[in-house]
Amino acid sequence: MRVLMVSDVYFPRVNGVSTSIETFRRKLAGEGVEVRLVVPRYGDEPDEPGIVRVGGRPLPGDPEDRLVGWRAMHRAVAAAAADCDAIHIQTPFVAHYAGLAAARRHGLPVLATYHTLFEEYLQHYAPLLPAGWLRGAARFFSRRQCNAADGVLVPSSAMRERLQAYGVTAPLRVLPTGIPVERFAGGDGAAFRAAHGIAAERPLALYVGRVAHEKNLGFLIDALPRALAAVPELLLLIAGEGPARADLQRRVDALGLNRAVRFVGYLDRARGLPDCYAAADLFVFASRTETQGLVLIEAMAAGTPVLALSAMGTADILAPRKGCLVAADDVHAFANALAHFFVHRRAWSHLPGEARAYAQTWSDAVMAELLASHYRTLRRDHRARTAQAVAVAGL
Repeated sequence: MRVLMVSDVYFPRVNGVSTSIETFRRKLAGEGVEVRLVVPRYGDEPDEPGIVRVGGRPLPGDPEDRLVGWRAMHRAVAAAAADCDAIHIQTPFVAHYAGLAAARRHGLPVLATYHTLFEEYLQHYAPLLPAGWLRGAARFFSRRQCNAADGVLVPSSAMRERLQAYGVTAPLRVLPTGIPVERFAGGDGAAFRAAHGIAAERPLALYVGRVAHEKNLGFLIDALPRALAAVPELLLLIAGEGPARADLQRRVDALGLNRAVRFVGYLDRARGLPDCYAAADLFVFASRTETQGLVLIEAMAAGTPVLALSAMGTADILAPRKGCLVAADDVHAFANALAHFFVHRRAWSHLPGEARAYAQTWSDAVMAELLASHYRTLRRDHRARTAQAVAVAGL
């Protein structure tokens, strides 16, 4: 079976959507599914088999992303879909409309993954527009785009419930991405600490992800002063890049937390990131709008316990209360939980082993098998509907 995935974002742009696409692409091959990609070109990326790059221009205010050409994307997707069995749309911008057009042209079933809760994100990028109008627009376009597909995948049950509330009537299925557990299980934490000048005994809390306003990193920074009162040597390490970094650095400066907060930028996923997870004593996460929160599972796979807010996509991960601590959505409560973990480390000594075992249930192999089965069901049902329509037309 051959599936065309279409997206407005992909590596070298690092984010959850890029990671999801590449994770499934790699594992689906073992399930008998060949995945082709049509994605943006960011610079001089080398040609790769099965990947078509479409040129675009940097987005104003967000140079990490690309706005691909409308016509170029449509042409590329139409050509790549000619001998495919299904189209899988990954993003709701130009790629969405190109994917739909190609599916209609070639008579193919089309599946969409709803990765991002845009209702919660748009206000950070268009602050001059009324928040209520932005939310209404996000709901309208989400409903319309999802209902144009034959089916929609969502990464969490909370996202499914939100789309149902929007009025989405297309079939919705919860299917998290899954992670390559083995990649994160063998990191060298001691080497990472040595390379970054972090003492072996220093308490280290870690955040990994996009440094963006919607990730609620200000919450983590605001919790630090109270936690530092109990754990004076505590260091918060922030790994990633994004548009909020300058604002967050100013916040750190204003609070006098330069010794307690360090930004290390993007880390190589093959070696740097696993080493970083292994170096940390605790992974901290405060996003309220996460659709999946796979970084929590990555940390757990490394044996690093998690302290997080249970909201949206992270609620599914945190629900069993394995390998993690769940804090109330309050800065003081979070700070107290953070301090309690480090002050009473022996009481939580079971968490690393528990985290590793739990991470295995979120493996990429398990999720890829489920997606491959879903593709085949989608193709079968589409062929049955097409045959029925032809029969009815012939009467």
